[in-house]
Amino acid sequence: QVQLVESGGGSVQPGGSLRLSCVASGFDFRLYGLSWVRQAPGKDLGWVSSINSGRGTAYLDSVKGRFTISRDNAKKTMYLDMNGLEVEDTGVYSCGIGFRTVRLGSRGQGTQVIVSS
Repeated sequence: QVQLVESGGGSVQPGGSLRLSCVASGFDFRLYGLSWVRQAPGKDLGWVSSINSGRGTAYLDSVKGRFTISRDNAKKTMYLDMNGLEVEDTGVYSCGIGFRTVRLGSRGQGTQVIVSS
């Protein structure tokens, strides 16, 4: 059974940093592209960043230069390093299988990120 569990969220001031983790089980992690998505209060779910099996990456324009996605296949874990956080980055961040999209039913429960002064 596919399972993805996110952690690392928290409350920070603008300009702060957080590292999100996504631990996977139930599938051959190294073979799949993975994505981070977020849902801001009152808004639809939106794509943030992806990494493919070859470690190619893609980012939402508004997070380019601030966020870095990476993966450790041995640990079956994907990361999102978020620097220079802005109020607009507030939301519930979740991970899922897919590149620039998330496969239905694969998304984890999410971790809350609050950026506020």
